[in-house]
Amino acid sequence: MPNTSLSQAIKEAYAAAPSDEVTLTTLEFRHPAFTQPLRVVLDHADHICTLEDSAPSDPGAAVLFVGYSFDIVLPTVDAGVAPEVVITIDNVSMEIEDSINAALATTDKVQVTYRPYLSTDLTAPQMNPPMTLTITAISADQFRLTARAQLGDYANKAFPGESYSATRFPGLVQ
Repeated sequence: MPNTSLSQAIKEAYAAAPSDEVTLTTLEFRHPAFTQPLRVVLDHADHICTLEDSAPSDPGAAVLFVGYSFDIVLPTVDAGVAPEVVITIDNVSMEIEDSINAALATTDKVQVTYRPYLSTDLTAPQMNPPMTLTITAISADQFRLTARAQLGDYANKAFPGESYSATRFPGLVQ
């Protein structure tokens, strides 16, 4: 199943794999307990990337993504299975650990946004819209943090999304 949210430029980079163009995988973690979003890029160097105009935090701004080592397994397209992303971060910094502990002390969920950039074009993410997920489970030990995130809890959403009441729809009652 083709991914229509990817830009033509990143599709060409994936297909041709030019040596001078690298895909930069970025993650942005947001939670009300965080003083600011945690932004990391899968690279040894930090990068300043421009967010999309519809970003939930700092829309359209050029922000710093800190170079960090992590692994991300993107969701597969399987029938009957909720799409799930698995994020593994090794050697978690104290900043990330403190932020995650603050988030775990609340009932609010951590949101994570996945944005791919091309190393030759950091002016906008190469996925529109970027994939925003909700972390559903976190496990950690002294060496590694593993988070599982899903696109949404669509199975427990009311359908239809509108409540039909006698006040709004008087024809429902006699």
